[in-house]
Amino acid sequence: MTEAPARQPTLGVAVLTLNEAQRIEACLRSAAFADQIVVIDSGSTDDTRERAERLGAAVHLHGDWRGFAMQRTRALEHLNTDYVFFLDADEEISPALRAEIERAVSSDEDAVWRVWWDEVAFGRALTRMKPRGGIQRLFRRATLERFEGVVHEAPVLRQAVPVREFRARLLHHSRPTVYGSLRKLAQYVQLGATKRSAQGKKGGVWRGLVMGGLVFLRVYIFQRAFLCGGPGFLYSQFIALETFFRYAALRYDAPQPDDLARR
Repeated sequence: MTEAPARQPTLGVAVLTLNEAQRIEACLRSAAFADQIVVIDSGSTDDTRERAERLGAAVHLHGDWRGFAMQRTRALEHLNTDYVFFLDADEEISPALRAEIERAVSSDEDAVWRVWWDEVAFGRALTRMKPRGGIQRLFRRATLERFEGVVHEAPVLRQAVPVREFRARLLHHSRPTVYGSLRKLAQYVQLGATKRSAQGKKGGVWRGLVMGGLVFLRVYIFQRAFLCGGPGFLYSQFIALETFFRYAALRYDAPQPDDLARR
């Protein structure tokens, strides 16, 4: 009697959205190889949800914003695949990364895989910069219990597993325009200030100037953004400004959890 072929492990991709109509289609098309795509929307007022549904994603509205960790944990509840890859709406999976993800899933290994970014900012891929990220994105679904944290959320695993690393990178369209970067700046300043307030950290203008200056030097010089011309300078400046205003908000705005901006 011929044995039935072994069942291949399945992959789900989870995406968080809020008013991502301009980017969601490219994002989801890059993930079309997955067995299931779940979109967790935080209350978009544009046609993000409609565009995602047209591309075959299962869209779930969770407008009661309680942080990125909660939204990612909610995505797990809607997935029924063996593995899950978390993809942000401003990211795209390159063909090379797709091949690596498919090999990892086919291995059926109980592990966690990290991925790095190539930044795309102000109309240019900043490929001469050192890659950013090193974020854990691919998990075996049964091992991943939940996420914790308001911003820069962290996975909570049911057991310790090996950590692997993909060589190919995600394309991260982090700052398409100056105007959009200013809006994102305000969101992440408040999120970061709230997180640090809960940790009992202190803010202030001088502390912000020092830390922002150090961040600018790290990104522009040591991460080689200076090799990327004007877009590299703007990218570094926005990262530094986010750091400065985070400390200023921590000192003068008295951040509260209810003030959290949503993505």
